[in-house]
Amino acid sequence: MAEKKTSSWGKNWPSLVPAAALILLWQGISMTGLLPGFMLPSPLRVAGAFAGDFPLLMFHLGRTLLEAASGLALAMAASFILAILMDLSPFLKASVNPVLLLTQTMPTIAIAPLLILWMGYGAAPKITLIFLTCFFPMTVGLLGAFAGADADAIKLLQSMGASRRQIYRYIKLPQGAPAFFSGLRISASYSIIGAVIAEWLGGDAGLGVYMIRVRKSYSFDKMFAVILLVAVLSLLLIKIVGLVETAAMPWKKTKQEIGKPWNKLTGV
Repeated sequence: MAEKKTSSWGKNWPSLVPAAALILLWQGISMTGLLPGFMLPSPLRVAGAFAGDFPLLMFHLGRTLLEAASGLALAMAASFILAILMDLSPFLKASVNPVLLLTQTMPTIAIAPLLILWMGYGAAPKITLIFLTCFFPMTVGLLGAFAGADADAIKLLQSMGASRRQIYRYIKLPQGAPAFFSGLRISASYSIIGAVIAEWLGGDAGLGVYMIRVRKSYSFDKMFAVILLVAVLSLLLIKIVGLVETAAMPWKKTKQEIGKPWNKLTGV
């Protein structure tokens, strides 16, 4: 067990170096007074602001997470279903693709006020905006993976009398899973950002609403605290998606374990 922990730390510690260096640089600039404290509060002040407003931040975080999780879950289900339907129907693929691209060319900051105008100040416009933001990466990734599935394996199953359902189960879905989870990682981080942007433009709770309130009171240490919280939360969601991917694709881990002796021998 100790060996595994050491190995894991040995692999992960280099990724912490840039973050630590940035925090030290930030603290150094704050101490020298090159920028006024109200413009660039020190990391210690930001940490103090986070601790002081912790209960209120957790209240707003709960609303943001609920909206983000709802929009992301709907986007996952819709992208999965639509990708399969588009893969089955060339006509649907040709007709829906332009609409998918159109949803990504419209700026989020311009769509949000319209959604609030149509749906009110509740959770519905926020969830819809998150859905529109997260839907595209998963759909396009999964659709591309379906198109690039092993044609020889598909023909082999078809020659054995396999149904479409069996082809998806044994060929297309396993081969499309990595692309789907890659899109899900992007969408997971987008979901938090989309929720915060939607809350900026209207709402009564959420991290976006909190940011607007502290900005108006010129409490920039609290503003930085929220920014760091959103960044950490996005990284945490990406890590959770990685764990779900490992659980959903056990064959990938098995393949890596099989390849370890050869990798050690060859030095790869």
